[in-house]
Amino acid sequence: MAEKIKLWGRANSANVQKVVWALEELGLAYERVDVGGKFGGLDNPEYEALNPNRLVPAFQDGDLTMWESHAIVRYLAATYGEDKIWPADPRQRALVDQWTDWTSSTFQPAWLAIFVYFVRTPSTVHDAAALKAIVDKANAAFEIIDRNLADKPFLAGDTLSYADIVAGTSLYRWTNLNIERPAFPNVEAWHQRLLARPAFVKGVCVPFADMLAK
Repeated sequence: MAEKIKLWGRANSANVQKVVWALEELGLAYERVDVGGKFGGLDNPEYEALNPNRLVPAFQDGDLTMWESHAIVRYLAATYGEDKIWPADPRQRALVDQWTDWTSSTFQPAWLAIFVYFVRTPSTVHDAAALKAIVDKANAAFEIIDRNLADKPFLAGDTLSYADIVAGTSLYRWTNLNIERPAFPNVEAWHQRLLARPAFVKGVCVPFADMLAK
């Protein structure tokens, strides 16, 4: 039985959304506290004691305090998600870790660069060449995912894993930004499978219009 779980971070943070999705997927009770963005609080000494980077999320499960969203999701999967989102077979889990680490190193920086561009740069000064360069990089990453999903429903096989959680969090923002997107039919089918999961909808499908530059 989980001890009291507490999560700090605003609902429209992509990294917070990964943790919320994992918590919801596992049916765990938790408390989420708004911090960051319009809520502020990241510079408070009390919050810095939870996350010295003064970023979101921060996470507590009983006497365990953590930061870094992928580490938190892995912890939840390992502790509460065996035979759900944590494969018992080490070989299968290695594939899950492969896609999870690739999301950190390659995929998230690529798609998030587009979102950050829209957040920080007003549309009146958007530069077409700069935008094309970052969109092309994101599309190349999505193409890798699309090829991988050609013969399987989820990133590492037949069932949802924590790799889908950390990567799939991108899809709500990606499909709701005003950019041209190539057709990635396998990614689109994956997205539809995720949309059928209430935990994905609750954790990830959170409006972000208030974050965008005007």
